[in-house]
Amino acid sequence: MSDLSPERPATPPPRVFLEGLRSGVGSVFFYVLVGNYVGLGALAYEFGFSFWWMAASTLLVWAAPAQVILISTLTTSALVEVALAVTLSSVRFLPMVAALIPLFNAPGVRQRDLLLPMHLTAISVWVEGMRLLPTRPRSERIAFYNGLGAGLISGALIGGAIGFYLAARLPPLLAATLLFFTPMALLMSTARNARALLDRLAFALGLVVGPIVGWLNFGLDLMWTGLIAGSIAYLVHRWREAKNPGSKP
Repeated sequence: MSDLSPERPATPPPRVFLEGLRSGVGSVFFYVLVGNYVGLGALAYEFGFSFWWMAASTLLVWAAPAQVILISTLTTSALVEVALAVTLSSVRFLPMVAALIPLFNAPGVRQRDLLLPMHLTAISVWVEGMRLLPTRPRSERIAFYNGLGAGLISGALIGGAIGFYLAARLPPLLAATLLFFTPMALLMSTARNARALLDRLAFALGLVVGPIVGWLNFGLDLMWTGLIAGSIAYLVHRWREAKNPGSKP
């Protein structure tokens, strides 16, 4: 992406951070995160975790799929298995971080200055960052991105608090419906982003393999579902490419 940042006098970092914070709160992703984390807050309550544990996991993990794995497996699986599953689910952030680093490169930027921006990187923050950072001078980008991430993560904290509070006070049937918010949001998001045949096949296979793995009670259902469905889809894709060279995925 080309650098379109205007040349102008440097703005004090606290003011830049607040501008990023306002951009985060004003983003459509803020409201998407509130909705997603309503379900996650209800899930944490259902599994017996405290609100403060839920809030801490949001601040430290900051990835809804990884938090679903953490909450749903922490009480039933070995700690090392949970850590491995959460780590594997977050590998997708590495390409995002690699794409962001050139935007932050500027004289005087130290490696430790990048630790907080890299931690704050999630899909929502990354999309907004890639859109807004090129419009900022390089000297302001880290502070702006930190504010943007803080604004969006506040939406997750608010949604988690709402879900946790409602799950504790609503009738059981209504509280149970909150548990579907997060998996349904993830399901719809995945379906919407599945454009290539490989993606659509992996998605469809996941819907079939998931219930089977759950019924067999292997443990770490999400991880095994992804490995099995993804591997089958990849093998089918390679077979199709070998059979029809030059075909689209």
